[in-house]
Amino acid sequence: MTSKTSHSPKQSQRRKAGKPVSTASGHATAQSANGSRHAQIDVAADEFAFGRSAVGGPQSEVEPHDRVGGETALANDAELLHQPTGQHWSDLDWPVVIWIGLIHAAALVAPFYFTWSGLAIGVVLAWATGSLGVCLGYHRLLTHGSFSTTRAVKMFYAWMGGVSGEGSALHWVANHRKHHAFSDLEGDPHTPYDGGVWSHVLWMFPRRDPAELDAHCRRWAPDLYKDPGILFLHKTFLLWHFLIGAALLFTGAAVVDWRTGVSWLLWGLAMRMVYVFHVTWFVNSATHIWGYRNYETNDNSRNLWWVGLLAFGEGWHNNHHAFQRMAKHGHRWWEVDTTYWMIVAMEKLGLAWNVVKTPRGGRTTAA
Repeated sequence: MTSKTSHSPKQSQRRKAGKPVSTASGHATAQSANGSRHAQIDVAADEFAFGRSAVGGPQSEVEPHDRVGGETALANDAELLHQPTGQHWSDLDWPVVIWIGLIHAAALVAPFYFTWSGLAIGVVLAWATGSLGVCLGYHRLLTHGSFSTTRAVKMFYAWMGGVSGEGSALHWVANHRKHHAFSDLEGDPHTPYDGGVWSHVLWMFPRRDPAELDAHCRRWAPDLYKDPGILFLHKTFLLWHFLIGAALLFTGAAVVDWRTGVSWLLWGLAMRMVYVFHVTWFVNSATHIWGYRNYETNDNSRNLWWVGLLAFGEGWHNNHHAFQRMAKHGHRWWEVDTTYWMIVAMEKLGLAWNVVKTPRGGRTTAA
């Protein structure tokens, strides 16, 4: 439920995809994918809730679904989901707000029910749902097609990504593909140019018209929109969390006692979900603000070491934006990418093939 797309109410006032604008102070240059124009993106220092940083650069590898159809199509796609009218409570998507709020509230209670077994369950499930589900499944497999696998494995990873709590694969993939198409331009669902907190979490809160959301998914994830298995997981998204929560609670109670059951529930569900939420959200926010750049991409993507470590290799974000289909996000020897290690293991076991290891043309991205 945390992946419905939205635009900041500030976006249309400042930036149009591929069109120059000007505001208060400072600027960064972002180039459109066809390489024919530049957009001067002016950013006032106080617009970054997490700090200020901006670098632009030339076009790099883009996906077939990215930045298609020229300038007019870009502008139309950027406005596919209209902006919320005003800042009223009725404009909020309350199911999403309540979902995120309840999970965080439960996580605050978890320390009062600490057990080592609960912590261990939380760590294992954070890795399984975060690294395997979100990073490997949702991101590298379903969004970018960084490797091929069997349908059974694909559906397993789609399910695992769903029980991370970050929303169904249909919504997540559609949002992320659009992010790449409009990275740090208007149309990007979560650019820090609209504020660090917006890009971290607030972008998920505005209420969306169901018809517009449906059109968004059909536009950006047509392959998943037609997949009956993906649609089943989309419709049963919440059910799996209740089943997992009940299993943790009653298994812990049966094996030890009720207090242990509550510990397993809070650490294995709420606390690990909050961890996976925020390390993923830091990829959206922090790695477009802080860090270093190996490549001059057409956005402000950056590599940030602590996000790289906490988010299972996803924090080497500039590398990823430069070569989006590459399965490996760490391009220097010290850029640890544990999710890629799992893809390598799958390849050796015959569970993954057609692994994209170099950019188009056979060039290496290792510095």
